[in-house]
Amino acid sequence: KKSIESHRLHSSLCKFCAVLVFSKFSRIHLTKSRIMKNTAVVLSILLTQSASAFVPSKSSPLLSQISAATSTEEITKTSFSVDEAYKYETSVNIDPKFKVKDVDEAILDPKKRVQVGRYNSREMSVSVPFLKRPSKLDGTHAGDVGFDPLGLSENLDLYTMMEAELRHARLAMLAVVGWPLSELFAPNFMLHGPNHLAPSVLNGFDPLSFIAVAAIFGGFGYFEYMTSLRRVDDKALGKKHKEDMANVWKYGVPGDYNFDPLNLYSMFGDTADGRKAMRELEISHGRWAMGGITAFAAWEALTKHAVVENNMFFHPNPILPAIGLAYLAFGFFYEVKNTDQYLFQVEKTSEGEVRMENIQKSMNELSADAEIATVDLRKYLGIAADIVVDTAKDLKTKYDKLTEDYTANVMKNIKDS
Repeated sequence: KKSIESHRLHSSLCKFCAVLVFSKFSRIHLTKSRIMKNTAVVLSILLTQSASAFVPSKSSPLLSQISAATSTEEITKTSFSVDEAYKYETSVNIDPKFKVKDVDEAILDPKKRVQVGRYNSREMSVSVPFLKRPSKLDGTHAGDVGFDPLGLSENLDLYTMMEAELRHARLAMLAVVGWPLSELFAPNFMLHGPNHLAPSVLNGFDPLSFIAVAAIFGGFGYFEYMTSLRRVDDKALGKKHKEDMANVWKYGVPGDYNFDPLNLYSMFGDTADGRKAMRELEISHGRWAMGGITAFAAWEALTKHAVVENNMFFHPNPILPAIGLAYLAFGFFYEVKNTDQYLFQVEKTSEGEVRMENIQKSMNELSADAEIATVDLRKYLGIAADIVVDTAKDLKTKYDKLTEDYTANVMKNIKDS
């Protein structure tokens, strides 16, 4: 390209010199204006040829006009614009598959669809910080905090395991309530042993309790067998779950039986994140229940005493209400947050700060009112004290007078007798 440019520049200079020599020897008397115009034309040609090395190789309409010009006047009158002469044009049609499609805002709205997990960018697990986060546990699903020290999620079907956990959680929530209630209110012939323990694998069974427990678990087993391969994506809740989970996978939500007679599922809002929050609440309570029922069974197997025996949770006492009130007071000012860095973190809420300020303001007002009331009370107490003292003095005076009169009367009677 550089050699071509140099050749064109040299050719242009030669043409310019030839024009000047020809003008001198032919003694053509041009006016000053005509000379300036011709010079401008030659310089324009020179600049055009020099610039042609840096633009697309396309025939310029201006160059064609210059080569076909019949007079210098017509060329000089031509409006010259490099931008217009060399404006790039293309007729290439872009393949539609390479065009950027309009993004559906609903895909990125957490109220309409569950988004990729909050732990997706973390390398280490949140619940077990010294282990790497399992690849399938990124916080997308309800209850997912990256806890899988045995690596079961890598080798087994994730949906099946979540379904199994949720079934056990729901059974545990029923059992953790039914176990102590049976020991509190069930007749003794339905319980086991002299200490009247709830029938279980570790405690043992009586014939009647064994039949009852076998019937209950048989019913649960039949229900699981009939619903293990159920289809729910054609039900009302199933359709919502399919849309909620469309960004992350195609399997819907584990534990969906299209059962919500009291419409509690929308308690936190009829949105994707509201339904996920309710699932988080359910699995959290279920995990606590599984731990609780395991503790019940272990306690009674080791001690041979009922869990309701000498337990503040199952007998009237002031300690449990105090703990409940303390918990309510804590939630009135603080909240426990689950962040990307910490499993839980206690923070004072904005509402809690306002409530604390209102309480402090009320206490200050009460203190000021108490000071005023104290001053008034002292004044009234002083007046009351004066009244009491004056009354006491008056009573003493009257008593002394009565005593003197009585004594004088007695002495008079003695003298008369």
